[in-house]
Amino acid sequence: MGDRLINKVCAITGAGRGIGEAGAKLFAAEGAYVFVLELDETAGQACVEAIRAAGGKADFIKTDVSSEESVKAAFETIEAKAGTLDVLYNNASVYLNGKDGIITEIDPAIWHKVLAINLDSIFYCTREALRIMLKKGAGSIINTASSAGVVGIPRCDAYTAAKGATVALTRSMASEYGPKGIRVNCIAPAAIATAMIKESNPDDDYFDPNYFIKVRTPLRRWGKPEEVAELAVFLASDSSSYINGTIIAADGGITINGDLAKAK
Repeated sequence: MGDRLINKVCAITGAGRGIGEAGAKLFAAEGAYVFVLELDETAGQACVEAIRAAGGKADFIKTDVSSEESVKAAFETIEAKAGTLDVLYNNASVYLNGKDGIITEIDPAIWHKVLAINLDSIFYCTREALRIMLKKGAGSIINTASSAGVVGIPRCDAYTAAKGATVALTRSMASEYGPKGIRVNCIAPAAIATAMIKESNPDDDYFDPNYFIKVRTPLRRWGKPEEVAELAVFLASDSSSYINGTIIAADGGITINGDLAKAK
């Protein structure tokens, strides 16, 4: 076990699988007390059990991040159990393949659902985290955007809107709360090998996953959840103490390559 996050209390949303799960395990391995905020009780408990089996400290809190009431209850539990909060990692995201799409065709219910999970969750969780962090004038907040938040990616307009807003919100919060000792940064992953990335590949001739990796991705491979987790640990740790308001792409160089569509 490392010590980059020794004695830090950290909350990670959507930590039952994928990038969030990898982050929770690495945070704990680096000495953090990790609160796994996850709606899927089976996945959340499994993550906590794995952390404890490895000698780490973690607790599961069943949380619907799209619900103001659920989030408020979760952070009240964190404060009651740990007394403080040092890091919030807003990782929870959803991509609704086959339902999200172009703006003229999205069902309003899908639009609101995607924004509730991907954007409203950041509002609810950050507001509660700040309530705790401002008491001691210190903290690190890490938001999760996507390549869709920094370059134009069509056919997922609700997802893109949420991730673009996450980027903008990160910058405004960094400006507001930096003087109060709280840093706010953002990771923008793309092409990370998780279950969600498999669901996000439209089954049509517009997007070809093999072409995407072999031509559009400069590193010519899929990323690993553990690689994003390493970046999150850095942003959570004191090693990044002078980094605030940054949007860091964890994408193998995809976002420097422009249009992601298959060449015609």
